[in-house]
Amino acid sequence: MKVHFTKMQGTGNDFILIDCLKESASDYFPAAVKLCDRHYGIGADGILLVLPSKKADFCMRIINADGSEAEMCGNGIRCFARYVYESGLTDREEFTVETGAGILTPKIILNGDTVDMIQVDMGEPILEGDQIPVTGYGSQRIINEAITVKDKTFKMTCVSMGNPHCVVFVDDAEAFPINEYGPLFEVHESFPKKTNTEFAEIKDSSHIRMRVWERGAAITLACGTGSCATLTAAVLNGLTGRKAEIQLDGGKLTVEWADNNHLFMTGPAKNVFTGTIDL
Repeated sequence: MKVHFTKMQGTGNDFILIDCLKESASDYFPAAVKLCDRHYGIGADGILLVLPSKKADFCMRIINADGSEAEMCGNGIRCFARYVYESGLTDREEFTVETGAGILTPKIILNGDTVDMIQVDMGEPILEGDQIPVTGYGSQRIINEAITVKDKTFKMTCVSMGNPHCVVFVDDAEAFPINEYGPLFEVHESFPKKTNTEFAEIKDSSHIRMRVWERGAAITLACGTGSCATLTAAVLNGLTGRKAEIQLDGGKLTVEWADNNHLFMTGPAKNVFTGTIDL
């Protein structure tokens, strides 16, 4: 079976987008590891499937590079939004997308006739421990709580953006040994559904440097939901204001925790190439 695809990236977080509006998505789950392989496949952090929805204008399903399914991806939904807009699947600049984290609303920001940025209303952060989920906290918030990983005790703040995040503030994000601790956080017993982990350095009240170990994808150049979780954690710890620029390995995102309790993420999404592959 020959499959037409588009490769896209959002601040370096890259995806294979496939239009499944008129076909089954089931074939792509067993093929995900091969398709995402950077030596033997197309190469990507994950696959985004464009599907019909009975609840929204579109449905987005996300397959991680290891074949598991993710509830939500912030960089992914920006790529998804640009793809459906530029593919002519919608002529609206604001529309709804059904995800595993609920229905979200991306907004295309134009510069003339060209897509410049995409802003996404990411909804409200989930802060109750048993809903993130994190074991041992019940419905309490997990703010600056101790967690021991390997030989070291860290302070974590946990947030769900429809997918679980553990934010750890460090003195130097560049020097932090993310390869050593990232995989251990992911499978730590505190996280029954595993976790994404953000290692963040506060630069000032409106700038954060963040690196991420993503559940199911290892180190990636960026994480949109992780950026939202990081700003939320910074505000809860009194480290920044409610709007900040997040500097990621692959670029910058702007995140604002608005007065209505919704997080708004704004950033780029770029086409890399299109092609056809024999599945």
